[in-house]
Amino acid sequence: MGSETNVYGIADSSYKAAGELSGIIKLVDAFYDFMGTLPEAKKIRSMHPQNLSESRKKLAYFLSGWLGGPKLYSEYFGQIKLPVAHRHLPIGLAERDAWILCMQKAVSIQPYEDSFKDYLIEKLRIPAERIRMVCSAP
Repeated sequence: MGSETNVYGIADSSYKAAGELSGIIKLVDAFYDFMGTLPEAKKIRSMHPQNLSESRKKLAYFLSGWLGGPKLYSEYFGQIKLPVAHRHLPIGLAERDAWILCMQKAVSIQPYEDSFKDYLIEKLRIPAERIRMVCSAP
């Protein structure tokens, strides 16, 4: 998975490092599994529908394009403005941190290179913070 260069964020290098769509789906499934089991994530889990099928698909498709792969989200769901799409939710520091915690745990169990795991979490902090900034919680 790119161990010879460890360059991410260029073309589809991050998408490939994540295992392409099948790897992203595994990541998203682990993420939502942690969201359903971690006590810190109880509040953010309650912001989602009971059936997570569409949420899982939307996140996987978003990450596909965000990581430099196929732009599946826009193809299937239309254009997304991530912060605006979450503006109605009460997302503050605790909720942002719970989301990142679930993602950290999900990333940690993926067969990614350690350098990609670190890179991915750091990059995911950016949209997580942007979402928090437009939301209604302190």
